[in-house]
Amino acid sequence: MSKRNSNQTTLKEAIDRLLQAYKLKGKMQELDIVSSWEQIMGRTIAKRTKDLYIKDKVLVVKLDSSVLREELQMGKSKIIELINQHAGEEVVNEIILK
Repeated sequence: MSKRNSNQTTLKEAIDRLLQAYKLKGKMQELDIVSSWEQIMGRTIAKRTKDLYIKDKVLVVKLDSSVLREELQMGKSKIIELINQHAGEEVVNEIILK
């Protein structure tokens, strides 16, 4: 295995720089959260989710169950923690449940 020159970058570093330069990193993280919703929250909650999107660090979740909405309302801070943990940084700082 050859040594990497100090002026070379990894593919991951190059992609990260490209995403930051074009201001796409946040949008990519948002898409990852939406596509990973079932993995983060579980199948039962994912099945009851009608719509899900992130805008300006606010996660909007539309549910088909008022009972589930009230239950999740009490655990908002934990949900935010799980989402940001999944992303590796703060992607969401507020949740609106509808």
